[in-house]
Amino acid sequence: MTRALVVGGTGLLGFHTTLELLARGYEVTSLSLPPMPVDDLFPADVENILADITALTDAELSAILAGKHAIIYAAGADERITPPAPAARFFYEQNVLPVQRIVRLARAAGVKKFVLFNSYTAEFAELWPDLGYRTHNGYPRTRLAQEEIAYLEGDGAMDVTSLRLPYIFGTMPGRTPLWQMFIDIVRGQRDMVAVQQGSTSSVTVTQVAQAAVGAMEQGAHGGRYPINGYDLSYVEFHRLVCEALGRDPGAVTCVPFEALAPTMAKLDAEAAATGVEHGIHMLDAARFSERHAVSDPAPTMAALGYLPDDVPAAIRETLAYCLAREAKVG
Repeated sequence: MTRALVVGGTGLLGFHTTLELLARGYEVTSLSLPPMPVDDLFPADVENILADITALTDAELSAILAGKHAIIYAAGADERITPPAPAARFFYEQNVLPVQRIVRLARAAGVKKFVLFNSYTAEFAELWPDLGYRTHNGYPRTRLAQEEIAYLEGDGAMDVTSLRLPYIFGTMPGRTPLWQMFIDIVRGQRDMVAVQQGSTSSVTVTQVAQAAVGAMEQGAHGGRYPINGYDLSYVEFHRLVCEALGRDPGAVTCVPFEALAPTMAKLDAEAAATGVEHGIHMLDAARFSERHAVSDPAPTMAALGYLPDDVPAAIRETLAYCLAREAKVG
C-alpha cells in the first residue's frame, strides 16, 4: 500500500484530502499542530501525529518522512494575518522556510511526490504585474518564492507540484469556516452591503482534495495548477450571505474602486503608522477585487482529474454551518 503524509491534516483542506486518499486506497499519516479539533476526527487507520514541524529536529522529521511515497503540504499562514512590517519577512519565515526544509528532507528520505497547497494570488501576480503582487505585496511575493524554492529542492529526484487555490467552501467537524467573518461583516452593514464588481475562482473542499490526489498521481514536476470550479462574483457571494441571514439580497450594491480607494489608502497608512503591514496592501486588494480573477478550469481538470461540483450549494452549506455553530455557542 502506498503511504502518504498530509501536513496540516487536521485543517479543512488537509482533512478532506486525507479522506480522499483513504478512499483511493492510500495509507495516510497526518502531521498537524495540536490540539485536535474534535476527538475521533479520523478513521482508526490514519496515523495521527500532533507536533509543530518547526520544533521537530531534522532527525525527528526525517523519521516521519521515512517510507512515504508522497507528501501533501496543506499548512501555512494566509493573508488574513497582519504581521509586523515588513510583511514579506513574516510570510517568508512562515511559508517559505518550512517548505524548503521539509522538501529538502523529503528528497533525502526518498519521497517521490510533493504537492504544495499555494494561493491563486501567485497566479494573478504573474498575470497582472500592474497590481504589484510580485514586487511590493509580501504575501503573494512569498507564495511565488515558496513554489520556486520547492521546485529547485526537488529537481532531479522528486516531483513537486503546486495547487493555486482560490475561494474554497466546505465544512469539517470542530472548526468554524473562515467565511464566518463575512457573515459578521454583512451584519455590520445595516443599510447597504457594499461590494466590488469583480469575481473570483471558487471550488469545494471535495474538488481541492481530488485535485491534490490527482497532482500526486499525475502532476508534472514544476506544475503550477490554478484550480477553479465556478466563477463567483462578489455580488453573488454576498447575496448568498444575505440569504443565509434572512436579509434582502437586494441590499447588495456595487461600489466602484474610485469610491473605495481613499479609505483603502488610509487603512494602509494607519497600518504603517502602527508598525504593521498587510500581506496584500488594502489598496491593491481593492484593485484586485475590481477584476475577474478567474481561471479556465478545463486544462487543470483534465490534467489532475478533479470533477465538477455544486459550488453554490457548498456556499449555502458552509454559511448554514457557520450560523449553526454560532447559535450553539450563543
